[in-house]
Amino acid sequence: MPVLPLLLLVAGSAAVAGAARRAPVPAPLVLVAVGLVVSFVPGVPASYELDPHVFLPLLLPPLLYTAAIDSSYLGLRAALRPVALLSVGYVLFAALAVGWVAHLLVPGLPLTAALVLGAVVAPPDAVAATAVARRVGLPSRVTTILQGESLLNDATAITAYRVALAAAVGEGATWAGGIGEFAVAALGGIAAGLLLMVPLHWLRIRLKEPLLQNTLSLLIPFVAYGFAEWVHASGVLAVVVVGLYLGHRNWQVDFATRLQEAAVWRMIAFLLESSVFALIGLQLKVVLEGLGEHEGARAAWYAVVVFLVVVASRFLWVYPSAFVPRLLSARIREREENPGWKRPFVVAWAGMRGVVSLAIAFSIPVTVHGGEPFPERNLLLFLTFTTVIGTLVLQGVTLPPLIRLLGLPGRDPQAETLAEANAQAQASLAAEQRLEELLADERNALPPPLADRLRMVLERRRNAVWERLGTANPVTGESVDDTYRRLARALIGAERAVFVELRDARYIDDEMLRTLLRRLDLEEAAAYRETV
Repeated sequence: MPVLPLLLLVAGSAAVAGAARRAPVPAPLVLVAVGLVVSFVPGVPASYELDPHVFLPLLLPPLLYTAAIDSSYLGLRAALRPVALLSVGYVLFAALAVGWVAHLLVPGLPLTAALVLGAVVAPPDAVAATAVARRVGLPSRVTTILQGESLLNDATAITAYRVALAAAVGEGATWAGGIGEFAVAALGGIAAGLLLMVPLHWLRIRLKEPLLQNTLSLLIPFVAYGFAEWVHASGVLAVVVVGLYLGHRNWQVDFATRLQEAAVWRMIAFLLESSVFALIGLQLKVVLEGLGEHEGARAAWYAVVVFLVVVASRFLWVYPSAFVPRLLSARIREREENPGWKRPFVVAWAGMRGVVSLAIAFSIPVTVHGGEPFPERNLLLFLTFTTVIGTLVLQGVTLPPLIRLLGLPGRDPQAETLAEANAQAQASLAAEQRLEELLADERNALPPPLADRLRMVLERRRNAVWERLGTANPVTGESVDDTYRRLARALIGAERAVFVELRDARYIDDEMLRTLLRRLDLEEAAAYRETV
């Protein structure tokens, strides 16, 4: 892609995503809608066609990595059964269901080519699921299940796609060979991640320069993906395994690295997610070209049927997978609460597809081994696109009101704040005991005012969370916590203005100004974190 269109894509996507934060619908849907409109604007370059050779190795790893490091390893381990049933079982079931129906629906479409379509549209998207889950405030277990599914299902879908594609192009694939390839890809990807995660973490905590640590952080998803693919394993699983481990161990990394790394990855995730959803919409003009005999009502009918099968197959899988294990295992009934019918309904409805499906679809070859055209390739692209758009728009728009209609309880801010306050109280108590132990050593002797300042820091940190639960200011409506933060930032702002004036008066130079401003920035960030 030329430089100018790429810059326009990134800048335009970021601008739309920023403006969409005030919209009543999730930003991904706004980006897709804008992309759909822009795709027909005269002069929009054809270079926006999604290139799987760029997306899969260059964009997918960082997207998966950011989702993995923000996920809960302990939460995923607790929800391993439903996550595995969805990320493996459902993807294979949906691929078979869609493939069989498409084979019966489209005259002349071979079963192998139809199964390629099934594998392409089977996996819900990690980016879409995470974005919608953040927006609607789903219950924590439902969010964990959806995030875990979307992290792992790409590996299943890509492997199923490769097996179906081998059969479709005439490589003589067999069921036994397909199962073997799936096992090698899955186990190999996990093994690659396990092999890399400990050395990478060791290197992260041994590097002392934040710039080097953050450079390593940016390279990690590509190293994991590239190494796994090099040994013919699943790069997706390798990235997820490494991301989960490093995210779980992130507390062991130097604080400066954590602060910089979090900011850098938030920016990268924002830009990539915005660009990816805009790219989905921009593919409309591309997929409409070359439909030939399937243009018009016939193509629309095929799209509706495939979309309905995708949605129905998820319901057909989710409910049995939620309740059959409970019926068969007394241990599951004892350890896990009954999900009822509402939570499985939300999980079933939250199956938005995304850019991974489109990227895989665009990697379908133009011809088979004999030189003949790949059966109905353009139609498969069209059906993939309509399925992605249909799930994003219909399910993404209706999911928030559906949750409200069902009365499904979301996260409880009051309970979470109480848990945070209790955790902080226990940590502060341990820190106070440790402080007294250190001060008892004559090597750590401090003047009383400085020792009292350390005690005040601990007291302030302990009280900050409780203050959020206090009464509001009758004049401003702020909590005590909000007022403290506002006043602290005002004081720091006054100091910052003086430093700038002194620099302008040539009393201090720019290097000293940067040092003083960085110190204020750290203090302001500390004040903000104490109260958030």
